[in-house]
Amino acid sequence: MTATETLPLFPLHAVLLPGAPLGLRVFEPRYLDLVAECGRQGRGFGVCMILEGEEIGAPATPAAFGVEAMVEDFGTSREGLLTLQVRGARRFRVARTRVRDNGLLLGEVRWCEESAAALRPQHAAVATLLAELLDKIGGEHPDLGHASANRRLLEQAGWVGWRLAELLPLSDDQRLALLQEDDPHLRLDRLLHWMDED
Repeated sequence: MTATETLPLFPLHAVLLPGAPLGLRVFEPRYLDLVAECGRQGRGFGVCMILEGEEIGAPATPAAFGVEAMVEDFGTSREGLLTLQVRGARRFRVARTRVRDNGLLLGEVRWCEESAAALRPQHAAVATLLAELLDKIGGEHPDLGHASANRRLLEQAGWVGWRLAELLPLSDDQRLALLQEDDPHLRLDRLLHWMDED
């Protein structure tokens, strides 16, 4: 068994995916402490979907899988609240949790291995769909069909799956199911199945 690492957790009624952006508003003291501590240490924190409980108040019960959130930008809202723009990085599995005196949830986590597998021929259509979606919405990945570096992203099963999971109108439960799946090809099979159902 691989060793665990302690990671402060920020449970949400949402699923953060690897590579995906997420905006947060932070006002509870325990999470302000979390942000300050992570800033001093130059590290991220874990985002897990809430299975039971709420985002504020008593510590919630988090899902067993989550994603490391890295802060890319911060600011202040009109109400004077701290705002964060984070991006999902590594997936992890929570082995156990404990609660600090201030109510902050700490997870003993194991990092998940990420496969660098190439896209299989049966998934070529989803890569084409993704390229068309990204071309229409613009944003972070424009001109996917043109630049060679961008084309290489469309050949990676993991990247294609995460970007589709980010863009398609999936439920949080569906996104969590993908987060729990290690095999990027099986993730794409699930996405295809869900798209066929609609």
